[in-house]
Amino acid sequence: MTDPNFAFTVIFILEHDQEGALGVVLTRPSELPMVELFDQWSQHAAAPAVVHRGGPVSPSSVISLAVANGTATPTAFSPVTGRIGTIDLDAEPADILGLQGIRAFGGYAGWSSGQLEAELHDDAWLVVEASAHDILHPEPDKLWWEVVGRQHGPITLLQHYPEEPWLN
Repeated sequence: MTDPNFAFTVIFILEHDQEGALGVVLTRPSELPMVELFDQWSQHAAAPAVVHRGGPVSPSSVISLAVANGTATPTAFSPVTGRIGTIDLDAEPADILGLQGIRAFGGYAGWSSGQLEAELHDDAWLVVEASAHDILHPEPDKLWWEVVGRQHGPITLLQHYPEEPWLN
């Protein structure tokens, strides 16, 4: 993907249906500390404890993802897949049990009806299984290389692709 909004990104898709798709970019930490916007939630934030840039659409809106511990489903947690889900930041953190960590995203990536399908048809994206570790990765700016490196087949070779190939 040559669009700078999506180059070397890992996107977690939250919804995908006939009306379109919505996801958050996992690989773009910002400089804004979580404590400045969500002080009550900052103790649950995975390092780096900053608000991440979730995508180019609606950057002032916030979507928060959480990873639940084990099989416990915390209150205000809406499962998406496995132990990964969204968390309602309007809830009281003291009322939430069973979280491994959370991450807040300002903005999101969105596709209109058929747009993502067309991009997938053009091989613009690699589609891989999500991991709870991806959501709370301690070095989000390095996540793309880790995700492609754990795949099977030729995709794994992309883990050696340089961040700035023009410097080679």
